[in-house]
Amino acid sequence: MLTIERKRRKETLKAAIRKRDPQGVANVLILPEISSTSKGDRSKLNAGRYEEETLMDGDVDWSGVLKYLNEACYRASVGDISGCYEAQSSLHSALNHIFGGSNGNWLVLALQTACVNTHRTAVHADAREGREARNDHARLQNAVTLLQESFSKTLNDRTELKSNAPLSEDGSKKAGVLFIVNQLFSMYFRLNTLRLCRNLVLPVERQALHQQGKMGQMVTYCYYVGRLNMFEDQYESAEHNLDFALNHCHKDATANKRKILNYLLPVKLLRGRLPTQKLLQKYSLYEFLPLVEGIRNGDLRSFNDALLKYQDLFIRRGTYLLLEKCKTVCYRNLFKRVFMISERTQVPLPLMLKTFAYLGMPIDLDEIECILANLIFRGFVKGYISHTKRILVLSKRDPFPVSAIIIK
Repeated sequence: MLTIERKRRKETLKAAIRKRDPQGVANVLILPEISSTSKGDRSKLNAGRYEEETLMDGDVDWSGVLKYLNEACYRASVGDISGCYEAQSSLHSALNHIFGGSNGNWLVLALQTACVNTHRTAVHADAREGREARNDHARLQNAVTLLQESFSKTLNDRTELKSNAPLSEDGSKKAGVLFIVNQLFSMYFRLNTLRLCRNLVLPVERQALHQQGKMGQMVTYCYYVGRLNMFEDQYESAEHNLDFALNHCHKDATANKRKILNYLLPVKLLRGRLPTQKLLQKYSLYEFLPLVEGIRNGDLRSFNDALLKYQDLFIRRGTYLLLEKCKTVCYRNLFKRVFMISERTQVPLPLMLKTFAYLGMPIDLDEIECILANLIFRGFVKGYISHTKRILVLSKRDPFPVSAIIIK
C-alpha cells in the first residue's frame, strides 16, 4: 500500500512539475491530517523510512522534496508528530532552495503550502511534546527561520509585480509575500516576539505590497497590523486597519469578524465610539455589554465590576490594559451626568464626592481634583478647578466636547 502511494505521489508531482502547474504542485505537497495518537512502537515507525528516489526536472533535483514529502505523509498518518515536523522542515528547506533558483512565480502556491504545513506541524509538535518536556515553542522557533527564508526569497525578487497576473515562469515572486507575512505574523504573536513584526511591515509597506493580492490576505494583514498598532498605542492607525479588516471580511465569516471585534471594540471604546447592543449580541460579545453600558452612563461601578469579572479573558487577549484606559471616558461621562443633574457650570467638588460614595467607591477630594485635572489636560472637559474653593468651573459653551474623545 505504501509503495502504491509513493508511486502515485511521485507521478503526480512529476506531471505537475512538467506542466508547470502551480496548483498541481501545491496539491501534492498538502499533508494528510495528523493522527491524534501515535500508532505502533518505534520499530514500526522506523519502517516508514523510504529509500532514496530520483526526481529530476532538467538540472533541478526534486529528489529531496519527494523523499521528505513521503516521510512527512507517513509520519502524519501514524501519529509521529515530531518525525512529521522534522521531515516537513527538511522538505521546506529543499523547496526554498528550488524556489530561489526557479524562473518566475509558478512555485509560489507550492511554497505557501509548505509554509502552512511547517507552521501547523510545528504547533502540533510543540503542543504534544510540551506536555512532557515543558518546551512549548522549540519547533515553532525553528519553523520561523524557514519562513523567514521564504519571505526573503519572495520579497527580494526584482521582477515587477503586476496585480492579478496569473502565476507563470515570467511572474514576480513578490506575489507570495503577503501570504507568508501573515503566517509569520501568526507565529510572532504566538511566540510573543512582536518586535520582529516591524521587520515585515516596513519593507512590505515601502513597496505597497499590502495593497496588492487577494482580499483575504489583505484582510488578514490589516488584522495583525491593527493589533500591532494597538499594542504600540497607535490607536488611530489601529482603528483604521481593524476597520478595513472588519468591513472587507467575508460576510459569512462570523468567527473571523468576532476575532477582529475583540480588538477593534477596545480601540473604539477608548476613542469614544460605542457599539450598539445589537452588534454585541449578533457576535456573542457579551463581555463588552456591561463595559459599554458603564461608559455610556458614566456608571463607574458597573464598568469596574465587568472589568474584574472578565479580567482573565481580556488579559489572554492582551486588551486588559487598553480597556483599563477606557475608564477615563467613563470618568468623563460620570462628571457630565453630575453637571447635567446640578444644572450649573460651577460644580462643587463635594457633590462629586457624594457621587463616588453612592457608587460604593469612596475617594477624597484630592483624588477627584487629580482625575479632573487629567480630563481637562486631555481636553475631555473644558474648564478649570478652583482649588481654594473646591469648585469645578466649567465652560458655558460645550463643557464636555465629544470631538475631544473621538479625535484622540
